[in-house]
Amino acid sequence: MIDGKRVLIILPAWNEAEGLPKILREIQQKLPGADTLVVDDGSVDNTAAVAAATGSRVAQLPYNLGVGGAMRFGYRYAHLHGYDVAIQCDADGQHDPAYVPALLAKLDEADLVIGARFDGEGSYKVRGPRKWAMKLLSVVLSRITGTRLTDTTSGFKACNKPLIEFFSQWYPVEYLGDTIESMVGAARCGFTIRQVPVAMRERTTGTPSASPVKAMIYLARAGLVLLLAMIRRMPANLKAIQPATRTAVNRPELIGKV
Repeated sequence: MIDGKRVLIILPAWNEAEGLPKILREIQQKLPGADTLVVDDGSVDNTAAVAAATGSRVAQLPYNLGVGGAMRFGYRYAHLHGYDVAIQCDADGQHDPAYVPALLAKLDEADLVIGARFDGEGSYKVRGPRKWAMKLLSVVLSRITGTRLTDTTSGFKACNKPLIEFFSQWYPVEYLGDTIESMVGAARCGFTIRQVPVAMRERTTGTPSASPVKAMIYLARAGLVLLLAMIRRMPANLKAIQPATRTAVNRPELIGKV
């Protein structure tokens, strides 16, 4: 428990056996009241065994589904076990658990809180076409959600109990959909989105891939995902889930039909 709330930190992990013990021990040290769930996304190394040995709850997916599929499972687990807050955290060490209290505090006025890299905290930089793509997404999604957003592709997020239930029933698994489409879907259904500044660290494992060509592909795919997110009809059963907070983003001219 943290401040009277049951908090689950979900770590989607694919072949992260090398770095997991360090990040899990850090979470245990800085957030002793939180539970962790490592979703082993079809790893071929001993990710699951390492996570279990470090004291975390572990779920093993039979094959690799991607971050979206792993997070959908994580939200279902959080909903079924009655957690008040679910936090997505990378398993590669980039996300500092010390910022979790800031995300939790912001949940007093929002349903979804994003840990934003480009909001005055830290020195994380992106360049070239990828930077342009991320800026464009931030401008468009700020308009859609009715709030200023600077890091719409961040994988460091916290959501409250109503949104956990929402995501447990509907969470996109497509590439980029787990960040962009999930955010648009939540906004279209009346959930409030905010951000807090965080500093990102260098990953402890793996190698990021970046090139101008890949960045342009990223932009094209992000644009397609955004378009589909705006026109896709939301399942009718989601209307029964009431957000804890509401904003003016519910205006029909912004969101269309749900």
